[in-house]
Amino acid sequence: MSQTTVDAVADPRYTSARESPPAGTTGPWGWARANLFGTWWSTAVTLLLGYLILRIAVSFFLWGVINAIWTVPYNAQGVANTAICQNAKGIGACWAVIADKYRLILLGRYPYDQQWRPALCVLLFIALYGVSAMRRFWRKELALIWIGTLAAVGLLMWGGVLGMPLVTEDQWGGLPITLILATLGLACAFPLSVLVALGRRSTNMPAVKMLCVLYVELIRGVPLVAILFMANVMFPLFMPAGVNIDKLLRTQVAFILFTGAYLAEVVRGGLQAMPKGQAEAADALGLSYWKKTGFIVLPQALRLVIPPLVNTFIGSFKDTSLVLIIGLFDLLTMGTVALSDPPWQSFSTEVYLTLAVIYFVFCFAMSKYSRGLERELARAHRR
Repeated sequence: MSQTTVDAVADPRYTSARESPPAGTTGPWGWARANLFGTWWSTAVTLLLGYLILRIAVSFFLWGVINAIWTVPYNAQGVANTAICQNAKGIGACWAVIADKYRLILLGRYPYDQQWRPALCVLLFIALYGVSAMRRFWRKELALIWIGTLAAVGLLMWGGVLGMPLVTEDQWGGLPITLILATLGLACAFPLSVLVALGRRSTNMPAVKMLCVLYVELIRGVPLVAILFMANVMFPLFMPAGVNIDKLLRTQVAFILFTGAYLAEVVRGGLQAMPKGQAEAADALGLSYWKKTGFIVLPQALRLVIPPLVNTFIGSFKDTSLVLIIGLFDLLTMGTVALSDPPWQSFSTEVYLTLAVIYFVFCFAMSKYSRGLERELARAHRR
């Protein structure tokens, strides 16, 4: 290399000019040029979609905010006068139905003066999710936190102690029922799925393997509605005389069995994706089967299947809306019950939009957390 070339390369001005990208290729405008306006076809599609999105957003804003009805007057009997909403139908939303029925939708038919108890249970569940999402709490003490929180939820919902009147399950409903079924269902189904997945891959216990295969194929071969119906009808027949299981417990068991079968296949996929060298290295170190599985195989296998695991979690959370067929009133069902009130029967759009937002918030939080966890574990794995 000549001395002129060496001097040019060593010159900071030359280096800066050589390394800086062309103007307009970085930043938001550079990203837009590369992804949205790269070709004439891409530009046309971008402009068309932008127009449609803007048109829909403006229309929804006018309907849902500008022209919306937020409150309505009530007569002496406490009945809402919905004439204002009826006159604005098709022009503006009537969010007054949510203001009038939000307690019924969220907390069900729980006694009005005791509704602070299910509201507190919802906050406890949200706090439990937040603590469980923080990796610094991933210790043995987390199991005690779960046990304590679930015990507190049961104490608050049932009552009968500490001056709280007893409230039976037939008065429960709304968001607490949805969170109880989803949380307990996933918390119990996950360890069950791990055991079933390990049993299905067993080579020295053919009877256990056959039972695991039979369980998974039987549960996956029928819809959840059928399993809920069978749990409601068949479980009491297998109980001793005089022993009666309430509907909530029967439904919870059905959810655990159904979700566990699907999660077992997800976990089995992660186990099959594991390189054999990991297990062979653990065997070479003299680790027992359970130490090898718990400390080496399972952590890596579960990291590989975070997306399908969360997908199953989200599906199970939304499947709680099917408990209507056995007489439980979850969040979606209570929205339908709220619409049975004659003054509000024609405002289902506002109610179902509100319910959709609640479901979306919980499902999006799970999805967002899983993506962050996936990136964090992948970064740690690359190190």
